[in-house]
Amino acid sequence: MKILLLGKNGQLGWELQRSLSVLGEVVALDRAGANGLCGDLTDLEGLRQTVRQLQPQVIVNAAAYTAVDKAESEPELARTINALAPEVLAQEAARCGVWLLHYSTDYVFDGSGSKPWQEDDMPAPLSVYGRTKLEAEQRVAATGSRHLIFRTSWVYGARGGNFARTMLRLAQERDRLKVINDQIGAPTGADLLADVSAQALGQLLHIGQLRQNVGGPSGIYHVAAAGETSWHGYARFVLQTALAQGVSLKAGPDAVDAIPTTEYPTPAKRPLNSRLDTARLRATFGVHLPSWQEGVNRLLAEIL
Repeated sequence: MKILLLGKNGQLGWELQRSLSVLGEVVALDRAGANGLCGDLTDLEGLRQTVRQLQPQVIVNAAAYTAVDKAESEPELARTINALAPEVLAQEAARCGVWLLHYSTDYVFDGSGSKPWQEDDMPAPLSVYGRTKLEAEQRVAATGSRHLIFRTSWVYGARGGNFARTMLRLAQERDRLKVINDQIGAPTGADLLADVSAQALGQLLHIGQLRQNVGGPSGIYHVAAAGETSWHGYARFVLQTALAQGVSLKAGPDAVDAIPTTEYPTPAKRPLNSRLDTARLRATFGVHLPSWQEGVNRLLAEIL
């Protein structure tokens, strides 16, 4: 089986190269492309020709415009990458009768209330980023392609920058930190998201649903680690773990002050409630989603 993976150098794409490799040949592309193949999501015709040339059995799109604040001043670029490119991939998936796995975000919701969002709840994005990701969901569904859309939140990876690294650095430089405490979600490892992706696709392969003209559980699924916390709680957990492992800090967990989102204004408005109900995913694919603490502990074991 041949899998086309876009966005290979992102946090998620890096982990997907590992997790998908057990399913078949992974042709992984970044923006620069390779061997005449296009991985640039701003080149819609190039993407189309790449799918037609490769003829993969699965398309996995882990590429996106993720600069949430910058998107407010680059809405057309964000829309091309986040909405129009996934539509092209979905059109080609429909034409070939293959599956598309695409990733979305809790930013499609307005963050109101305190209940975990379910897949069928009414979206109401607050930002350009959220609107372009919602548009992608709608455009992909409208193609009639067989697709999995995995909505997730608060994704981190051991590779590159992440919230935990930032907190550790600041705690070594400063006597006190200020971190938002009224945004609630579940830190979700890119490795977990990649493993769930491989398991879901593997199950479709096992029951023959990757073959042309065979139906399957197309649709949107929420994927996030179990439990919930605030960014403030997340920061305190990171610093507590670091201290327990002998890391020297100027600002310990008790020196992390809680502040509301209103005290940290940004160009793009963030949802306060990023909780995601994952019951549909767990029931459909039988996956177990570990606690967010378990994933962050694993991250810290790698970076400390």
